[in-house]
Amino acid sequence: MKHEKVAGLSAADIDRIIEMAWEDRTPFDAIEGQFGLSESDVIALMRRELKPSSWRLWRARVQG
Repeated sequence: MKHEKVAGLSAADIDRIIEMAWEDRTPFDAIEGQFGLSESDVIALMRRELKPSSWRLWRARVQG
């Protein structure tokens, strides 16, 4: 993940990105449009912020 993108995010922004990523109806494009993070940036952020068990659950959902 590019540190300059993440460094500009507040804790509230990170919480909102996680919330959006968990919602089935929110595409990665919407997160990128709002926060400027690519799909790979969001995946890296989720890996960093979530507990390992939550990360695995989320990844399984995202991958279908």
